[in-house]
Amino acid sequence: MFDVNAVKDACVLWIRQFFEENGKGCNAVVGISGGKDSSVAAALCVEALGKDRVIGVLMPCGEQADIDCAKALVDHLDIRRYVVNIKDAVDGVTGAIPFELSKQSTTNLPARIRMATLYAVSQSCNGRVVNTCNLSEDWVGYSTRYGDAAGDFSPLSRLTVTEVKAIGRLLGLPAFLVDKVPIDGLSGKTDEENLGFTYAALDRYIREGVIDDEEAKAKIDRLHRLNLFKLQLMPVFEYDGDIKA
Repeated sequence: MFDVNAVKDACVLWIRQFFEENGKGCNAVVGISGGKDSSVAAALCVEALGKDRVIGVLMPCGEQADIDCAKALVDHLDIRRYVVNIKDAVDGVTGAIPFELSKQSTTNLPARIRMATLYAVSQSCNGRVVNTCNLSEDWVGYSTRYGDAAGDFSPLSRLTVTEVKAIGRLLGLPAFLVDKVPIDGLSGKTDEENLGFTYAALDRYIREGVIDDEEAKAKIDRLHRLNLFKLQLMPVFEYDGDIKA
């Protein structure tokens, strides 16, 4: 059912239209992790805008085991790149808070500092920040609010992991980037180990409503329900001046 050629072409056209309406002549600024999502998002922007209008920002936090993958991607696409090590920023914020951060706060802080870094680069380089989240991860909340879940435009948010990989192959990206097993970079576990189900099973459930494992189905449904707030606009108190005591 998935026409990878048609979807890729439509996405490229959509990116061009976004920039025509929201930043004609601006650059696409994308955080390059070395994984499939940032690789495919960057490659789509190159096809849409040309390599001279795409900026890759590599943001290790101290030592990054797979930094060579990120470097290989920017070399493959031949795009401008900057390397910004965020360790001092993370340590500075952590040290300035007068109590021990929770495990979840410690996990999410680097992602939020990376997004602040991307916006600093973007505002200084006439840019628009690329959100690199995909539908599968968004569905179960596997993203950091105001971290990797932020951005100015999102080419992949309605595409599953399976579909993103197909587009990456069509774009001619190296297989070791497209098929790289994603890990969280902290626990040493893969994303699928942390989630408790495979992306293949999740993608089929999203697209077809079919899943063989009832336990996995229950977990997916629970995660989706708990994390819907990440996909919605911030709730606001509505007031039009008419409320009276």
